[in-house]
Amino acid sequence: MIYADNAATTKMSDKAIDTMMKVMKEDWGNPSSLYSHGQKAKEILEEARKKVASAIGAEPREIYFTSGGSEADNQAIMSAAAIGRKNGKMHIISSAFEHHAVLHTLEKLEKEGFEITLLDVHENGLVVPSELEAAIKDNTCLVTIMAANNEIGTIQPVREIGEICRKHGVLFHTDAVQAIGHIPINVVLDNIDMLSSSAHKFHGPKGVGFLYVKKTVRLNPLIEGGAQERGKRAGTENVPGIAAAADALLEAIDKMPEYSYSVSKKRDRLIAGLKEIPHSAINGDEKKRLPGNVNFCFEGIEGESLLLLLDDKGIQASSGSACTSGSLDPSHVLLAIGRVHDVAHGSLRLSIDEDVSDDDVEYMIDSVKEVVDYLRGFSPVWRDLTEGKREYIL
Repeated sequence: MIYADNAATTKMSDKAIDTMMKVMKEDWGNPSSLYSHGQKAKEILEEARKKVASAIGAEPREIYFTSGGSEADNQAIMSAAAIGRKNGKMHIISSAFEHHAVLHTLEKLEKEGFEITLLDVHENGLVVPSELEAAIKDNTCLVTIMAANNEIGTIQPVREIGEICRKHGVLFHTDAVQAIGHIPINVVLDNIDMLSSSAHKFHGPKGVGFLYVKKTVRLNPLIEGGAQERGKRAGTENVPGIAAAADALLEAIDKMPEYSYSVSKKRDRLIAGLKEIPHSAINGDEKKRLPGNVNFCFEGIEGESLLLLLDDKGIQASSGSACTSGSLDPSHVLLAIGRVHDVAHGSLRLSIDEDVSDDDVEYMIDSVKEVVDYLRGFSPVWRDLTEGKREYIL
């Protein structure tokens, strides 16, 4: 079996599993309790906070643990909106292909009277900094742009965006769920005010995430009920998961140079091989993308059929975000970069890591070519294209 859906979730590392098991067995106390067993859990929690902070250039008091990236996105955006409303600034800038945890939160705020501007991400899947700066108004309170796209893997110019926001006195939040642990991020150097992350994207456990909030930014609670996380996130902390997440993140940071070099080479070979398929196209910029992300459209086929047949061949992949896998609608990300509906339906995302071998890469190339050819063999759309009844798009 070849697992090529790491953008959806990663396998927990041995280090993360060992840490989680040890804490569950030995240090399972409530970190809010005053007796020794609870205080031991508190020590583990705060040590994890220090580890996470060190990984992104933050201070420990700027790290808040959450249930994952979606919660962190919601809390960051709602807090910035509250600050904006208080100051009479009710304009928010984002991009057209953000994760739905961001877009749906913005839709909610729009109903509450906020003005939302969604920037074009163009065919290459990149936000243009000059267009962002031109969109900023006197009443702009927040810019929220993801660090790397979860479907097509394009890496945004985060540092430039941060500089522009700092220049205009606008808060900058980035959804870094796909980026953390895979590309370098430093919240100080990148001028980031708030950042969201989720552990299961960097070989940590599911159900654990964190939100970085610059110490000068007022964070509002999203969940009420207790004094945990300095009163900003109620609920007993998941200490085993948090400890495992912190160790997984440090491990990913330590391995990053070797990981990036090795996985990028395999990614580029995959891209080169799949480009040989007629009437196919890579989605997003070919180079400014995450090391392990390959996303293609193939004209004349349905992505769901492609996935099922690849699964029969032992290749586990996806057509886009795991959060919307039950939807029959084409990916909003692909539509945002200009793919038409018919082409967007024929998409494939292969997201690999260091466990995928060179032989695996060649097998995936051969298998995708074979399955695409097979599906086109009985596709009425492909027949119309080859007979000239329709014009090719790709």
